[in-house]
Amino acid sequence: MANLEYLQEQVKKTGFGDQLTEKIANAISGGPADFKLDFQTKFGNDEVNAELSFSRSKSTDMYFFNSYKAEVQKEGNEEKVSQTFFINGFENRHNNIYLKEAYNLLCGRCVNKDLINREGEMYNSWLQLDFTQTNEHGNFKTKYYSEKYGYDLEDALGKHAIKELSNDEHKSNLLKSLKKGNLQSATFQKDGQEIKKFIEASPQFKSINVYDSNMKREGQRQAKQEKEGQENGQSQKRSERQANDHDDAPDIPEQKGKKRAARQSR
Repeated sequence: MANLEYLQEQVKKTGFGDQLTEKIANAISGGPADFKLDFQTKFGNDEVNAELSFSRSKSTDMYFFNSYKAEVQKEGNEEKVSQTFFINGFENRHNNIYLKEAYNLLCGRCVNKDLINREGEMYNSWLQLDFTQTNEHGNFKTKYYSEKYGYDLEDALGKHAIKELSNDEHKSNLLKSLKKGNLQSATFQKDGQEIKKFIEASPQFKSINVYDSNMKREGQRQAKQEKEGQENGQSQKRSERQANDHDDAPDIPEQKGKKRAARQSR
């Protein structure tokens, strides 16, 4: 019973709510070595499907929530993008990616998290999927922009005339939302007018991306030129060296599902 309640709570905290509570109980009652459960939801008009994987310990009757594969299909787009996210044990739970964070990452946005390295030390970093590279398991590689990289979200926001920044509570909510990887609405002030736009964090370029009400990226030509210049010039090499504080060796414990589940059972 304790194992069942733990699984149900773990699944709930990962962002799947209570929808799978009964299905988990029914699956465990059959005593399989492993099982998978499907989950569907929407964020806005985007469809999100997930397949959750569970397994039983080889040494006990305990079951563990090992990973989930999230698949996102954006509105009006036939192409789907997916990634498997592994679930860590209690000691490394900070490294878990929650469902909404997974959705934001698969949409190309960045998520800010406090992570635990191999030495058990906590550090803060921005995470972003690199859709140009995959590992041996077919997962997109993750780029890390740690505090050493020097991205200051509040400073990046301060370069724009955003109304919410003048109110401490609204400013705090805006920062929290952007750190979760959300595409957030904001009120821009110009020539005495207030204009609703959408923004997202952009750690790589130490800025924010701004979209108009039609979701058209503003300053996209300039951003493209900046990106191309960095890719071809010395500035990109400097950025890569900074990013490599955690890119090559992020010091996040290796996530290998069943082996981790075995450690949890101790």
